[in-house]
Amino acid sequence: MMNISITKGFEMLAFASNGVRQPCLFLLFFAMYVISVLGNLIILTVIVMDRHLHTPMYIFLSNLSFLDICYINITLPKLMYILLTGDNALSSIQCFTQLFFYNFIVVTEIILLSVMAYDRYAAICKPLHYHLIMSKKNIVLLLGMDWVSGCLNSLLLICFISQLSFCHSTKIHHFYCDTKALVKISCPTRHFQIIFYLEALLFGPVPFLIGLLSYIQIIRTILQIKSTKSRSKAFSTCTSHLTVLTIFYGTVICTYMTPVSKNSEMFDQIFSVLYTAVTPMLNPLIYSLRNKDVKNALFLLISHK
Repeated sequence: MMNISITKGFEMLAFASNGVRQPCLFLLFFAMYVISVLGNLIILTVIVMDRHLHTPMYIFLSNLSFLDICYINITLPKLMYILLTGDNALSSIQCFTQLFFYNFIVVTEIILLSVMAYDRYAAICKPLHYHLIMSKKNIVLLLGMDWVSGCLNSLLLICFISQLSFCHSTKIHHFYCDTKALVKISCPTRHFQIIFYLEALLFGPVPFLIGLLSYIQIIRTILQIKSTKSRSKAFSTCTSHLTVLTIFYGTVICTYMTPVSKNSEMFDQIFSVLYTAVTPMLNPLIYSLRNKDVKNALFLLISHK
């Protein structure tokens, strides 16, 4: 069957926009974009500039901020252009390029959140061995494996998707080129459907359960601490990451683990907004407002200027 998208490209029907300008939505997403980029840049700058924050937890946090900046720059600029101009045409090369970088970043962030959960587990449950577990060599190894895994997974997925026949339509009912949205307009083989749901399982419930089990052990350990002050401090270092973990994984699982159907387009887009735009926007606020070290470093950075 001929792949009609190769010659015609795609149309992106973001939030039911069919060549119609939507300036109000544009302003909403533009505000999200600016807040997210500025917030994550501030967190990234503070961690890089302050040597006291060059610890495993903040190294991972700086990687998360960088990923969030990449994340929002992959998905929102094209959406804002469509909402502002009404031009929803998208070439095949543009679509597959966006799909590659989107999958690359999202899988890298999923793995990173699990690594951050393990870091907190090691710090609280195994404090005597923490510096050995999270040595500089191990941090570089973990981050390297994280980024390489995300890249290889995205390359593999692109190889499979590029072989699909987009025989139903060239209209993508989403605000970015998403695997699930492309599957809806294609004629996927049985093998690809199996691969799609296996990947959704591997990078959805599995890392979420790893993070959840880590925090169950963390909470059990914290509750055994006799000092109220020490217990409160241990809780404060974990609640920020647990909040981010819950929002991100919860929305990703709701999006990708639900069955593909014609009635789920708007549902998928709403949940996608939560983890592609809202979560990157909230992360800097969550980590800075609940973290004294970040607030002190930011204050020192501003006062020195």
